[in-house]
Amino acid sequence: MKFSGISKRMNSAKIHLQCFTCQGSIYSLEGDARAVGHLCSMLRRRNLLTTLLIALPWGLLLTLWHQYPTTRYLSILRKETDENVTAKSLFNNSTSLTREDGLSSCARQPAVGAAPKIIRSYVYSRPPPWSEALPSIFVITPTYSRPVQKAELTRLANTFLHVQNLHWVVVEDAPRRTNLVSNLLEKTGINFTHLNVETPKSLKNPSWLPSHKPRGTLQRNLGLHWLRENFGTTPPPEGVVYFADDDNTYSLELFEEMRYTKKVSVWPVAFAGGLRYESPKVSPAGKVVGWKVVFDPNRPFAIDMAGFAISLRLILEKPQATFKLDGVKEGYQETSLLKDLVTMDGLEPRAANCTKVLVWHTRTERPTLVNEGKRGFTDPRVEV
Repeated sequence: MKFSGISKRMNSAKIHLQCFTCQGSIYSLEGDARAVGHLCSMLRRRNLLTTLLIALPWGLLLTLWHQYPTTRYLSILRKETDENVTAKSLFNNSTSLTREDGLSSCARQPAVGAAPKIIRSYVYSRPPPWSEALPSIFVITPTYSRPVQKAELTRLANTFLHVQNLHWVVVEDAPRRTNLVSNLLEKTGINFTHLNVETPKSLKNPSWLPSHKPRGTLQRNLGLHWLRENFGTTPPPEGVVYFADDDNTYSLELFEEMRYTKKVSVWPVAFAGGLRYESPKVSPAGKVVGWKVVFDPNRPFAIDMAGFAISLRLILEKPQATFKLDGVKEGYQETSLLKDLVTMDGLEPRAANCTKVLVWHTRTERPTLVNEGKRGFTDPRVEV
């Protein structure tokens, strides 16, 4: 009996010991789980901190990159890249429109023995290739020396670079052709002719007086003379003549509107005559019957210089048609030419029957140069 009691007590002690061991194991497992959880939490915090330390500097760099896209660093990279770009000659894709004569100087006809002008292929990759199937557009632009001359000619050239089959006749109001205009024209890659004729002082307005005498008359007439000299004795190409001043803004759509002109095509011009726009009046039958203008609406052709284009064939058939100076009142320059070419019945309204504006009489603001020449800031070697 004693031995059985002792055996029971020993068995009971073993059971208690086993329970204690199990509880210790459970406590150990719970401790390990808490340690693992604490470790994971620390790792998450460390990963978050690492991410922030990496992301913040890059975010700052990207912000600065977008705020200063034309940094010196970028210009250096661009310069290094440009050194590997294949050069091309300005005198590729020459056309039959380029001719040698005493009046013109064309980009497609380099002087004998002169090295061809080379530009990088990323500059002026236009104009589009010449097509014999399309009528040509001859644009006559009078220009004169002033602080914004290069800026306005550059803007105009950037428009013409998108127009197919365009030949630009630039006529300077100067005793000789200037390097500024010559260099600009050569770099564009546009088919061009560069002429010059100086307006006599008696026909110029003093700079301090409002402009009442017509400007650009002799220059436009010289452009017409060049066309007649070059195409008057041979079958002329299909084409149209347009007078584009260098201070206007032109939609590309305008040039496609005028390209197939039969005689004289017309359209509205914005910011002319003190109005939002001036325009021909067009009847429901599609005929021009008058003029939506305020200044002298009874003029035979109350239209702005930028508001019409003339068939090249018509220009050649009417050699007497020029812009007149003698006896021509203000605002009648356009009439002095058009009256020798067409009647109102022969006008062709374009731009959706003269309901769309495709040309604007914008003007570049005259720059304020009151500090020019002070404290050595003037450098005449820098072309502006």
